[in-house]
Amino acid sequence: METKLKEKYGLPMAIAMVIGIVIGSGIFFKAEKILKATGGDQWLGVLAWIIGGAIMIVCAYTFATMATRYSYVNGLVDYAEVTLGGKYAYLLGWFMTTIYYPTLTSVLAWVSARFFCVLLGWDITGGSCLAIAAFFLCTSYAVNALSPVLAGKFQVTATVIKVIPLILMGVVGLIVGLSNGMTVDNFANAVTPVTNTGKALFTAVVATAFAYEGWIIATSINAELKDAKKNLPKALLIGTFAVVVIYILYYVGLAGGVTNKVMMDGGQAGAKLAFETIFSKVGGTLLFVFIVISCLGTLNGLMLGCTRGMYSLAVRGEGPKPEMFKQVDPVTNMPTNSSILGLFFCGLWLMFFYGANLVEVPWFGKFSFDTSELPIVTLYAAYIPIFIALMVKEKDLGVFKRIIMPFLAICGCVFMAYATYYVYGKTVLYYLIIFAAFMVVGAFFMKKNGAAKL
Repeated sequence: METKLKEKYGLPMAIAMVIGIVIGSGIFFKAEKILKATGGDQWLGVLAWIIGGAIMIVCAYTFATMATRYSYVNGLVDYAEVTLGGKYAYLLGWFMTTIYYPTLTSVLAWVSARFFCVLLGWDITGGSCLAIAAFFLCTSYAVNALSPVLAGKFQVTATVIKVIPLILMGVVGLIVGLSNGMTVDNFANAVTPVTNTGKALFTAVVATAFAYEGWIIATSINAELKDAKKNLPKALLIGTFAVVVIYILYYVGLAGGVTNKVMMDGGQAGAKLAFETIFSKVGGTLLFVFIVISCLGTLNGLMLGCTRGMYSLAVRGEGPKPEMFKQVDPVTNMPTNSSILGLFFCGLWLMFFYGANLVEVPWFGKFSFDTSELPIVTLYAAYIPIFIALMVKEKDLGVFKRIIMPFLAICGCVFMAYATYYVYGKTVLYYLIIFAAFMVVGAFFMKKNGAAKL
């Protein structure tokens, strides 16, 4: 008898996954880039967080509408299959399995290692940081593959832990900054006034894409979520809205700890200094430990999506050797073979990220790109046909759910795509060549096995 995934997660786990996957390194990792992009203009930075958050919420709301109607194995792939058919769903699933999940997971492993090195005062640019990143990657895989229940508990625990430093910095940093005048000064004076406000804002919004990304991965546990049609929409809406509020609160709170220039120049070290300034050296170090744990919690959530990638295709009879990758371990209730392949792709993209972004001379020349942003925007572009199909097919929905919210979501996705091309230029074309190469390989297996029907 074939072993299938069981319904083992409740609403708290789903909310924790949405918040836990989104909140992690992004808010710490991209705050520096947003400040640099805006020249230290705090108001422009806050606007970027609001725009990025609004796009996330309207997209999440639209998918929440779908979640009340469809519940199968892997949320996003299911929605694509119902709205656009098996072939589109397969190609989307292939992209997420081979590019989207592993690129984000590998970047998170490196960022987790980077913060860990900052905490201990180690070099953050050399091979030691990369070795720690690989160790974190393998550890996260082992926890998810050997004990999914333990991985789920860690996800909830890490979510609680990671929210603590954000809220504390947001509230206490704001109070301290207003009392000593630093917050007002940081908001009143930009470090380097920008000459092109539009480009600065676009660059900042694209940067928020990484910080906000991850919520869609919660749909990958559709088949393992109790009462998914009821709980998944709640988790998406509650989780995404909470993330936007927490992010903006933290971003404003940082302005009360250090000057914009120090934050822009210091990066992760600047964030650590802000915590130490507000909460003393001991308290700041302790809260920075929480930040490292939050990064590992995000890594854990992304790895959960990675381990189920090829499985979601195999259960439809698609992809390479579906009979092998749809197997679920009867003891751990995990798709073990799918998990192993997911780890391989993570390792592959970690090597690419290092060679494309962290060495003095990029290994891949013009084909070097930032894997923390471009694959995310590709996914936003892939949402557009799904939203259009929802507007066309679901005629029994009300105007708000069928027309207004999907239209706003489409506008948000188009904005993200345009902003990315505006910022990266020809680099997007070189990325699309690599993207096309992966999709051609995926298309070969689609032709070989055919697109399955629901």
